[in-house]
Amino acid sequence: MIDLLAVQSSTAYPTLITMIYTLLLAFVLSSSIGFTYEKTFLGLSYSRNFVQALVLSSVVAATVMQAIGDNVGRGLGMLGALSIVRFRTSFKDPRDIMFLFAALGAGIGCGVFAWGVAAGGTLVFCIIAFILSRSGLGTKNFFDGMLRFAMPNESDARMALEKVLRANIKTFVLVTMREVDGGSRIDCAYQIRLRKEHPAAEVLTELSKIKGLSDIQFMMQDATTEM
Repeated sequence: MIDLLAVQSSTAYPTLITMIYTLLLAFVLSSSIGFTYEKTFLGLSYSRNFVQALVLSSVVAATVMQAIGDNVGRGLGMLGALSIVRFRTSFKDPRDIMFLFAALGAGIGCGVFAWGVAAGGTLVFCIIAFILSRSGLGTKNFFDGMLRFAMPNESDARMALEKVLRANIKTFVLVTMREVDGGSRIDCAYQIRLRKEHPAAEVLTELSKIKGLSDIQFMMQDATTEM
């Protein structure tokens, strides 16, 4: 039976058992980070490949740190080798960068045999990520979704629209408005907050009764990134 307390933790010459423990721990920690990212993600640009990249990056970081060890020459050589590779992946969401840093940090911690720090840091990171995703911290104005439609560029249609919106929607803010069909019609987009007694389907039904209103679309805010 393998004695865990006898595992070698020297960064100069790690044993095979130590390397196996290190890579397995990096995999487990980065999988936890990937699971947290999946459960707390909000937006349209979800990527399964990015979640898998989180796991792989941690394993790679642990491998690199074990290969370098305490050897300064190895570190400089590895730096020169990695400088040849150019990464052109762009991140639209700063939150994705934080998750990638967390995965790399867990891998680096495992690679230098700071297993307690790596495990503790990953646990705290995942807990905070879950808390932030449920708390709504940073949300200045909360809306239920985006409402889009086209309508005649006439005062009667605008008055009918305002009447329906005020009767069925708690809060609505005009985001964009542009003329189409040579100015005879206008394309509008509103951010709206629904009333509890008026669900989205009922609002769409009321809007469809307005004469000339067409191309009605409603996108829930839960499926979009914050605007």
